Formats: sequence, structure tokens, C-alpha cells
Amino acid sequence: MRYVIIGCGNVGMELARRWTAAGHRVTGTTTTPGRVGELREVCSDVAVLRGSDRAAVQRVVEEADAVVLTVSPRLTRSFDAAQRVAEYADTLTASARTAVEAHPRVVFTSSVSVYGAGTGAVVDEDTPVTGDPDASPRNFAAAEAAVLATAGGAVVRIPDVYGHPRDMDYPTRVKLAHEMLGGSVPFSAEALLYRIDYRDAAAALGFVVGEGLTGIYNAVPDAVAPRTNAEVFGEICAAGGWPPLTFRGEIRTPTVPVSSAKLRAAGFAFAR
Repeated sequence: MRYVIIGCGNVGMELARRWTAAGHRVTGTTTTPGRVGELREVCSDVAVLRGSDRAAVQRVVEEADAVVLTVSPRLTRSFDAAQRVAEYADTLTASARTAVEAHPRVVFTSSVSVYGAGTGAVVDEDTPVTGDPDASPRNFAAAEAAVLATAGGAVVRIPDVYGHPRDMDYPTRVKLAHEMLGGSVPFSAEALLYRIDYRDAAAALGFVVGEGLTGIYNAVPDAVAPRTNAEVFGEICAAGGWPPLTFRGEIRTPTVPVSSAKLRAAGFAFAR
């Protein structure tokens, strides 16, 4: 099989490793020319492009069996509400629309932020998406809509990704938030801090592609409901001797448990 992964960050690279090891041909993309050598270690072919570049994407996905979008907005442009507008529109919405115009089988890596704070006792795939105007949920939802409008489209909604050696741990993130942002972050204090290991995220995407699944699937480790942002980061601040963070509540994520029963019922199991 031949697969294209648009946006080879930690999750995309792990997915490429798995597919290459299984004997598939994988084309990985990056927006950074300096990362080409890194991608060549795990991909059959590498292309430098933005997901919103129609001509480049069309060339890369030709004769592919499936396209996986693991594009991610730049972290440096995610903390400010005004900067998120253009960054999320180009990285998410434009990339998704470009991909579905170029190929009939697209799997999009989305976010649980599309649920906002969530409604009811449990959030599942039937929970309505939020009407929150923030650029993050708005563009994740718009990208989903573009992918789901096609017969072969699938969406995998994931929470915060962790576990890769290159990832900043939470104390480092808190330290930077204080040093660079005055201790103010765009998230909500009462949201449950769900996380997924990058290897589980890649496995979930590979499972959805391999099983030919379409539609929406939550990929959220749900064995135990986690604690809130305020609780987790409050402890980190206290341990590091920093003042508590200020949570601006611009990007809302579920405050009630999130279920991945649909994905597990299809046969997927979280390893971590």
C-alpha cells in the first residue's frame, strides 16, 4: 500500500515508522526543509510543502491509497487569540479542503476542543460540536466538515499528545508560560486534562486507515477520568515555586468524561 502523511510531527513520524516497518510505501511531508533528512530515515519519499498548497498536495497524493492529515498549528502562534485566526485557518481548514479535493480517502487528526466544555454526563461522537467562535475549535470543526463531506472521510479526535522525547514536559511548559506569557494561558481551568501517548495516537490513526473506517472516532484514553487543568497545573506551579497560572478560557475542552467506546468497539485497544 502507498500512504501519504501530511504533517510529520511526532505522531506522523511514528505512524510512518509503523507503516514502513509493515512494508508499506510512505510519503511524508514537512514545511521545514531542515527536517528532510530526519523524515527520510522513516519515509520512502519526502516532500516539503504546506498542506494548503493545492498543486503540491495533488502531486504528492497521486496514486496513494490513503492520505492522513496530522498537521498541527505552530505552538508559538497558538497562545494568542488574534494569532490563532490565520494560523489555524491555513494549517487546519485549508489543508483539509485541499486534501479532499486531491484524494477521496482522507483521515484527519482532529481535537476534542471541537466539543467545547461538552454537554450531558459523557461526551461521545454524537455530542454536538461547540459554537465557540475561537479559532481553534472553529477551524478543527471546519476541517472535519470538509473531510466528512466525502464518502471516504474519517476523523480521529484526540486530546493533548505527550510521551515523545522531544516533547516539553508539563513543568517546562509552565515555566515558559510564566517567562514568556506572564503566566496567562488560553485554556480553561475546569477542563479535564486528557492526554494520549504519541504512539497510541499513531496506532489509532493506523487502525482507522487499516480497517477502512469512516466517520468520527474519539481516540481518548478513557479508563480513568483525569483531573482538571487547575488541579494538575496548580500542583506543578506550587512545586516549582511559581504563582498559579491564569486560565483565560478561550480554548475550552470537555469538563465531563469523554468516551472512546466506539473506537474500542471497532477493535482498537489503547496500549498506554
